[in-house]
Amino acid sequence: MTKTDVTFDSAGIPLAGHLYLPETPTAGPRPAIVVGHPGSGVKEQTAGLYARRLAERGFVTLAFDAAYQGESGGEPRGLEDPAHRVEDLKAAVSFLTSRGEVDTDRIGALGICASGGYALAATASDHRIKAVGTVSAVDVARQFRLGADGTQDPAVFQSMLDAAAHARTAEARGEEPPVLTLFPETAEQARALGGEHGAEGFDYYRTPRAQHARSASFFTWSSIDRMAAFDAFAPVPLIGRRPMLMIAGTRAVTAWMSIEAFQLATGPKELLWIDGAGHVDLYDKKQYVDLAIDKLDGFFAEGLRPAA
Repeated sequence: MTKTDVTFDSAGIPLAGHLYLPETPTAGPRPAIVVGHPGSGVKEQTAGLYARRLAERGFVTLAFDAAYQGESGGEPRGLEDPAHRVEDLKAAVSFLTSRGEVDTDRIGALGICASGGYALAATASDHRIKAVGTVSAVDVARQFRLGADGTQDPAVFQSMLDAAAHARTAEARGEEPPVLTLFPETAEQARALGGEHGAEGFDYYRTPRAQHARSASFFTWSSIDRMAAFDAFAPVPLIGRRPMLMIAGTRAVTAWMSIEAFQLATGPKELLWIDGAGHVDLYDKKQYVDLAIDKLDGFFAEGLRPAA
């Protein structure tokens, strides 16, 4: 398996990616998988891990940084624009169709966390994606509106929309707009603010376990009002007869979102529960990732098999 730095365009913004190519001999072009990273993540973290592991199984894979984040272009920095995140995935598919190593009729998408929701929306509206998988899937808009566990007081998001409005006004007046800090200073503060889910995120993103200098530490407040009316799951029925695999941990507080999306699918679908795993455990803990990779390997091998 080899890893190559690549760049490609997404609606006028240059995206930075890592293209993983298997080294095992093959008679022709290979099936390929676009891998999207979680909200605040970068391609060097869990998206890169899954891309590398699936390349070792014989797939061409592409992990990339979203627009406005990581090594990719776009201003303002830290913008999480759901519509553009979906466009990024489609742009990644377009890039793969330009590669001689790729069978353009055998491209799939894999989304982790927030990219799980984005990948479902991209697949629904892009027929070049023949199969879609998710790991710890989240609709980022639902998470902000309703909380990771779905029980957040609606007043919380209303107050966030107030802050987003104030930030836009400040920017219009030529002032430096405030930003939404994603992680507090300590694990204890993260647990106090976000419960066990918050503590798990802090442990992954803000400790030597997986921290990366380019991983987002904040979102622009204008990200929040962009999320307000977004719904990653509404278009799921448009996936139709293309196969869908969702993987979630039995301990994940976000698992209700995988269930909700799964129930909307009308075609071949499977929801795999990984016993004992939390939401973030599936990012990098080997005992859980191994199970996910084995399942994804079989799923994409079948879903992206050559046409008869």
